[in-house]
Amino acid sequence: MTQNSQDFSREELERYSRNALLAGVGWEGQARWRAARVLVVGAGGIGSAALFYLAAAGVGRLGLVDGDAVEVSNLQRQILHGTADLKRRKAESAKESLAALNPHCRMETFDLRLDPANVGEVVQGFELVLDSCDNFPTRFMVAEACWRIGIPVVSAAATGWHGKLLVTIPGPENPCYRCLVPELPPPEAAPSSTQIGILGAVAGTMGCLQAVEALKLLLGMNSDLTHRLLAYDGLKGRFQSIKRVKRADCPLCGVEK
Repeated sequence: MTQNSQDFSREELERYSRNALLAGVGWEGQARWRAARVLVVGAGGIGSAALFYLAAAGVGRLGLVDGDAVEVSNLQRQILHGTADLKRRKAESAKESLAALNPHCRMETFDLRLDPANVGEVVQGFELVLDSCDNFPTRFMVAEACWRIGIPVVSAAATGWHGKLLVTIPGPENPCYRCLVPELPPPEAAPSSTQIGILGAVAGTMGCLQAVEALKLLLGMNSDLTHRLLAYDGLKGRFQSIKRVKRADCPLCGVEK
């Protein structure tokens, strides 16, 4: 055993043994995950998968923001919740599911809807935020608050058969979210899952990819997605990597704003 592995209980040594075998992780990396503070915005289809794998990996403190209750239409994709959870608050249901998976993770839940008055206070104190929400107003709010405070964000979205993933790390050389999407798109340009549907497995795929990027960032690894957008087409079984650039006229981070 290394010195760091001695800091873990026997049960934790067995639980995280496959993590520790990974190049770039080891028990030093596992200790870093255990000390990490990660906030996930949304316990829906994307957030469910991301939260499950962050908890399974051993992230020590997980925050969760969701102000909704569980509905039957959620159950085809939101795997944190079951039939017995119908009408329960999603924050409560998610916390219970994650505690059952890994009791070593400390959960902090925010059963509320983010708004301009509370978003800064909620994200403060976390070192990484996962945007797993399902609407552009919340995504813009989270992106702006985290950029101004200096918190990296891993953002994932999914509708229909398609998903998108990107990373924003505040810094003078890095593009922010609004370098890609400068203004809120009109509703007809961004139809929701209630309009065009969503395949649960696509949402889960994006949540899993989101968790991978988050775990890498927590280890201090670089992510190509700080300057690229990863687009997934579930029908064709293809990924496309699209370059993102910093815009001088960006309304959030540009020098000409």
